Amino acid sequence: MPATRDDLFARFKALGIDTTTRDHAPVYTVEEAQALRGEIAGGHCKNLFLKDRDGKFWLVLMPGDKRAMLGLLEKRVGSARLSFGKPELLQEIMGLTPGSVTPFGLMNDAANKRLTVIVDDDLVKSEWVNFHPLHNSASTTLRAADLMKFIKSLGYAPIVVNCGEGA
Repeated sequence: MPATRDDLFARFKALGIDTTTRDHAPVYTVEEAQALRGEIAGGHCKNLFLKDRDGKFWLVLMPGDKRAMLGLLEKRVGSARLSFGKPELLQEIMGLTPGSVTPFGLMNDAANKRLTVIVDDDLVKSEWVNFHPLHNSASTTLRAADLMKFIKSLGYAPIVVNCGEGA
């Protein structure tokens, strides 16, 4: 059974991570989420669930206004031809649905570690970042350093690279 929002917030509490969460109408794309930028402080992010030609899975976290350059990213992380993962695989591996991709879904893969996590270097430099708390009808704000703490607490070693071009 996938982790719940309560499970997520309990993990934050156990790790000493302070967050704020704001409920809102569901958003499915970065473009739809732009309306929230004046209302929710911090960097707004996009998350890409990818699969490569060799069958490896990748979760890419980056600023919402940065264009992903998959060909460049492939070279930087040593992957073989990245493409978007199918919704069924997203559900199976992360317990998430399209439009709700979030690093917090790593809680659902922690036992298997099927994902390699890539974090854009600009995102790491941000003070505050926002992600969906396992569903796209809310946004949770936390420090970028605490995001990295959360990811590492699950046993992942995120790769920090430049994932593309700024808008």
